[in-house]
Amino acid sequence: MKTFLCWLAAVVAVYVMQTSFLPLIFFHGIGPDLLLLITVSFAFLKGKRLGCFMGFLLGLFEDLASGGFLGMNTFSNMLMGFGCGVFSNRVLRDSFVLPIAAAWVSTISVFCLFEIILFLLGYGFYPLAHIKYKLLPMLCYNIVFAWPVHVLVRRLDEYVSEKK
Repeated sequence: MKTFLCWLAAVVAVYVMQTSFLPLIFFHGIGPDLLLLITVSFAFLKGKRLGCFMGFLLGLFEDLASGGFLGMNTFSNMLMGFGCGVFSNRVLRDSFVLPIAAAWVSTISVFCLFEIILFLLGYGFYPLAHIKYKLLPMLCYNIVFAWPVHVLVRRLDEYVSEKK
């Protein structure tokens, strides 16, 4: 129970920071997706099952709090948690390049998934404009925040593991 409460407090704190302080540095309303970065880092540390579960919870939390399409963040975070968890045994977890490369791949994957779903729902699709004004700023932000978020998740995991 204490493990769950520690993770819940950390996620709520990161979400509060994402929604209250980080909009000051947003570019055209686009900013970093810290909950996606937490999902990716957690999946690399814990594996595909727990990564998928964390992605589901964080995506659902983000969907309920944002008021957008219900299920889009849930589905995308769940897929990224599972995908990164599959590679958790094959990567060096303390590598500096791992969270940056994972943030790059997961941001592009989530962007493509969102664009495909919105296109299938009948919304306008302007690939060059969406890449320029949505993907590139989000990619830059997520790459910058990938390493600090990964360090936070790794240290929180070590702290929780010591308490058991």
